[in-house]
Amino acid sequence: MKLLGKFFLAVFAFSLLSYGISGAAYAAVEPLSVHTDKEFYVSGSTITISGFIKDYDGTNALVLQIWSPSAMVYINQPTPSADGSYSISVTAGKTFNVDGDYIVKGFYGPQKNDAEFKFDASSVTATDQAAADQAAADQAAADQAAADAAAAAAADMDKEPEDPAMTQPVCGPGTVLKNNVCVAEQQKGGGCLIATAAFGSEMAPQVQFLREIRDNTVLQTQSGSTFMTGFNQFYYSFSPTIADYERENPAFKETVKIAITPMLTSLAILNYVDIDSEEEMLGYGIGIILLNIGMYFVAPAAIIFKIRNRK
Repeated sequence: MKLLGKFFLAVFAFSLLSYGISGAAYAAVEPLSVHTDKEFYVSGSTITISGFIKDYDGTNALVLQIWSPSAMVYINQPTPSADGSYSISVTAGKTFNVDGDYIVKGFYGPQKNDAEFKFDASSVTATDQAAADQAAADQAAADQAAADAAAAAAADMDKEPEDPAMTQPVCGPGTVLKNNVCVAEQQKGGGCLIATAAFGSEMAPQVQFLREIRDNTVLQTQSGSTFMTGFNQFYYSFSPTIADYERENPAFKETVKIAITPMLTSLAILNYVDIDSEEEMLGYGIGIILLNIGMYFVAPAAIIFKIRNRK
């Protein structure tokens, strides 16, 4: 009997001890806890606030406030997790402008709690300092660029305008200046097929002479251009055939060469006169045509006529 009584007494004592331990552990869990990740912060720091709500059921709103020594500088209503835990991050910005002890206050229904930390408003984080230095450097560079641009504009205004003739490029042989750019010179007409075949090349002096007379003298006037248009239609209707025959028959080639020499001589007159008007072009042109008619038709006819009369 005594043994049984001692057993029940031991069980009763153990029960009381267990209840006391569990009650103490249960009492150690705060209804609302508020914590910060550090005890000291500076301007630009990230403040992490976390905690736990016992028996969280979502019926009330969690309110977190940060108070400086002089005023409230931050307020938020984060939503806790289903288990009642919460965590937010706050950047110590411009409102954190007073040194001293700051208080984080938490409210959930009738429950409340707080946490403290120290803050130094005169110090900044290394990241913020680097950003500030970079911003200052960028501003200085922008100011310098603006000053350089203004100086360059002022210098340009003081410069004397350049003479366009001094800036024009000098074109080489075979090119002409168009829109201040040297471009290949375009030929103004086809070559003289009969003369080319007679003298053997387009680069022969006689052929180049004919080309220069045509391009630089005759085609420079309206009447000359009109004449060349009609002449080319007539000339190119038979000249390819004669040129081919010249290449096939050397004797005929030499005959043609001798035959066109007087015409070349008569055309040389145009190199020694100034043709500044349509009237002058018509006058010299008609004169040379009549001269060639005289050399190629009138003179031979007169000679033949005299020979016949002697017989």
